[in-house]
Amino acid sequence: MADRLEAGPHEPVDPGDPAQAAIAAYAAAHADLVLAGEEAVQLVTNVLDEAGINYLTISGRTKSVASFAEKATRSRDGVRLFTDPLREIGDQLGVRVITYVRDDVAAVADLLADQVVVVDDRDLGRETASEGRFGYASRHLQMTLDAAREGQPAFAHLGGRNVQVQIRTVLQHAWAEFEHDIRYKGTVPPEHIHDFDRRFTLAAGLLELADQEFATIRDRLRGPVAGPGHHPPALPDDPRLEARELAAFLAGQFADAGWSRNDHYAWVSGLLLELGITSLDELGDVLRATDEEAIRTRMDYRYPPGAVRRLDDALLATYGERYVALHGNSHRVAALRTRLDKLSDPAP
Repeated sequence: MADRLEAGPHEPVDPGDPAQAAIAAYAAAHADLVLAGEEAVQLVTNVLDEAGINYLTISGRTKSVASFAEKATRSRDGVRLFTDPLREIGDQLGVRVITYVRDDVAAVADLLADQVVVVDDRDLGRETASEGRFGYASRHLQMTLDAAREGQPAFAHLGGRNVQVQIRTVLQHAWAEFEHDIRYKGTVPPEHIHDFDRRFTLAAGLLELADQEFATIRDRLRGPVAGPGHHPPALPDDPRLEARELAAFLAGQFADAGWSRNDHYAWVSGLLLELGITSLDELGDVLRATDEEAIRTRMDYRYPPGAVRRLDDALLATYGERYVALHGNSHRVAALRTRLDKLSDPAP
């Protein structure tokens, strides 16, 4: 049935069969759903980048008509699993966020809960652990647009739709992808099933340990670091602060902040150049003149902001409209003005 639907509307649809009716409706709306999926990826990317949270990749997909048809017609003991497939199948639109360590999984989930409407939140790794075993680990959110974004042209196709957001570490993702390929796309001989189950469980336990060690390594890298002058710029003729040097400096300046994406350090270095700040000594002077506690109070962070976001807010508080008007900020003027209003509020 799925192949015929993908090929074209040549087969009659029985209006009395909820699954077939749902498949026909899904096929008719698929072009709009693809656009909605692209908007969902952009939304999650914008939210994470604005917060300065570190991540490896963000990707998305819209469920194909064939995949929807297969799922809509699933049954157990002769009884269909879905009585209303269009409403009950929650992964029609999917976004996947891959982070480096487990702390970032929680940070992404907390941030999305603050910025959009999360209607369901399942920690499948915790559910697996509660059963006393190792295995699939991923945080699954069901989200919809918040009221402020409903009706915005950028999300014209996403309004009123649910999106499943999967958040997992790169090691959790590697295990899940390999396990899925072996179990569901390959053929496991019956005599090897128990042995494969044991090996997958062992691998999941080892990867959980590795995730913990990576988190420990990153935590130990935070805190005071060597002062300016120990990390010469990669390009001596480039007046901008070198991204790695800036990252090390901010790790000491904002010791409790999470790491930001590598490309964000390079981007904010360009903003510093526009402000005429080309050395860590100059940046240090600017940051020492800011009231970090007042910034924290006024911004009322509901998630752990990354180091670049902390610097971004400090520069916004210091330079105000001059900072908003920088060329490198031209794509986010409205968001910066909203944040500037919060920073300027005399009675937070």
